[in-house]
Amino acid sequence: MSGGGQGGTGRGNPSPNLEWRFNQTLRNVQGLLRGRSFPGKVLLTRKSEPLNVHDSPVRSKEITRSYSENDRGDQHACSSHEAEVQSSGRTASNTILQKTNISTSNNANTPPDSKGSVSGARATDSARVAKFTKELSRPAVILEKMRELSWSGIPPYMRPNIWRLLLGYASPNTDRREGILARKRLEYVDCVSQYYDIPDSERSDDEINMLRQIAVDCPRTVPDVTFFQHAQIQKSLERILYTWAIRHPASGYVQGINDLVTPFLMVFLSEHLNGSIENWSISDLSPQMISNIEADCYWCLSKLLDGMQDHYTFAQPGIQRLVFRLRELVRRIDEPVSRHMEKHGLEFLQFAFRWFNCLLIREIPFHLVTRLWDTYLAEGDSLPDFLVYISASLLLTWSDKLLKLDFQEMVMFLQHLPTLDWTHHELEMVLSRAFMWHTMFSSSPNHLAS
Repeated sequence: MSGGGQGGTGRGNPSPNLEWRFNQTLRNVQGLLRGRSFPGKVLLTRKSEPLNVHDSPVRSKEITRSYSENDRGDQHACSSHEAEVQSSGRTASNTILQKTNISTSNNANTPPDSKGSVSGARATDSARVAKFTKELSRPAVILEKMRELSWSGIPPYMRPNIWRLLLGYASPNTDRREGILARKRLEYVDCVSQYYDIPDSERSDDEINMLRQIAVDCPRTVPDVTFFQHAQIQKSLERILYTWAIRHPASGYVQGINDLVTPFLMVFLSEHLNGSIENWSISDLSPQMISNIEADCYWCLSKLLDGMQDHYTFAQPGIQRLVFRLRELVRRIDEPVSRHMEKHGLEFLQFAFRWFNCLLIREIPFHLVTRLWDTYLAEGDSLPDFLVYISASLLLTWSDKLLKLDFQEMVMFLQHLPTLDWTHHELEMVLSRAFMWHTMFSSSPNHLAS
């Protein structure tokens, strides 16, 4: 998998790209917040340009646009904003700030359907689509530019090709791309023939038990999506997981990896099936299409997990490390919540282990997962690091509520987060906060020290 993503750049001396994106993110968060309190007790303001809830329609459109839309930003303003936010972050981490109750009456009249408009403006904005088209039309795609664009969301019809590129499965070189994909797809077919399409008499006892566990877990994978319960899709999922496990003996199959295949299935199926997933029909897929979809899922899963191998080896030390870092980060951002959880004896492992094991797939509605994964894949090798910040942002969405819960109530709440009705608006807020915190703390080498 190719180089680190956006969140991993700019430590110490922010690059122009990071400064530009920070500035655009700050503008976006300001537009979303509209004066509301910020989890982590940090409220972002821009002294030179006060927020105005009665902005003109033109200004409103600018706010909802992605922070990747403009190629140039005011570098001087960006530097002052970054200094202001980092200062606020240090204040928040060293003192317990008073909770701020700011009127949101102007937001109360916002139509419910407008809350999800942010994603539409980001992923399908005509200017952004034109930029994606320009990058994809190059003889050799510049992956860093593609990562910058993809971080804020990818137009759905472009997502299959771009995901393959971001993961290093498809070649950036246009002339070589189709040939390499054809070869890798044939290689997957050979692997299935060698490892899966054999009688049990040729398998070891461990392999038989692993295949049985996979067969048990497949029907439990995204049970709310009817299409995934189709026997042919279940069999494809089983082949992908078993073949991957056999070829990665250091970890083998671990429960939770089955969830990680589903975003790839969703995206690569969408290349061949039109409309919403509720209207898809398995009969519209030829055997060759299914074989190609399986192969793409297999190779993309392999590329994804190459960057987090110790998450699924014995005792899963990589995940335990992320849980520890999450606990320390929450303590730094929101000390009252951290102390409340500690007071009641709540261990982060009791809820966050599943978060990291399944990359938050089970914590948000499935229709938002592919948007979340646009950012994941744009982060590249920096994903495990940035995932800690996303998890902190998700957790502290409910900081005020958590302070009112006892141990049992917190466990139940955090294992069943109330995100069923979430739209892209809420997800964008989580990602924006994560990015802001990462930028605040990335130049503080001891910010996760115990």
